[in-house]
Amino acid sequence: MSTTHETTFVLVPGAWLGAWSWHPVARLLREHGHHVLTVTVPGLSHGSSPVGLRLSDAVDHVVGEVVDRDLKDIVLVGHSWGGYPVTGAAHALAGRVLRVVYYNAVVPERGVSMAEENEAYGTAIRESIAATSDGTVPLTLDAVRHGLMQGAPEELQELVFGLTLPQPGGYMTDALDVPPVTAAGFDASYVLGTDDTSLARPGTEFAARLGVEPHMVPGGHMALLNHPEDVAAALLKLL
Repeated sequence: MSTTHETTFVLVPGAWLGAWSWHPVARLLREHGHHVLTVTVPGLSHGSSPVGLRLSDAVDHVVGEVVDRDLKDIVLVGHSWGGYPVTGAAHALAGRVLRVVYYNAVVPERGVSMAEENEAYGTAIRESIAATSDGTVPLTLDAVRHGLMQGAPEELQELVFGLTLPQPGGYMTDALDVPPVTAAGFDASYVLGTDDTSLARPGTEFAARLGVEPHMVPGGHMALLNHPEDVAAALLKLL
């Protein structure tokens, strides 16, 4: 794969997060001479309504961001739930994608939604959607403290929680009608945090869906924020 300045990383965030979650990693990638685009999908910025959004809206948004800028030779990276829009977008952007990277991410199976990846997730997601007036899945500070950012400084946990927004419910209950990207001929990699305890399944299982071994990096599920240098280094090694 080319390591020239023309390589463009397209970074897609996980549930509840916006492009801001990738900014520390993006800065480091740019310092190494690469173009970087960080994406916020519909419903996850202030003033963007989450009502009625479907997974296809997130996929279409990622595709549109790439096509509108006429980006080529892209490395498409998804964090956590971002594995869904990244997978869908890769199939639509086949001629533009050099590699698909999943970082602490779900590697979707055809016809399986986030809510169907495990029973506990499914129950919590559907109960949240039913309990909210706008059909969203809110994040709790407890989930940040004891799951997403377990062991991180309390001040950072509270800051990150304050930046999150409720996840559109359709993003969690819709499935993709495409196979894993490697089945379609894409080069793909899986990057896994050594202390990630927040995935719906062990990261090794998601990597196995791609037929690859995970590249291990220090940190937990949200290490892109508190260990960005390790995440950036892992992405650069994949070029």
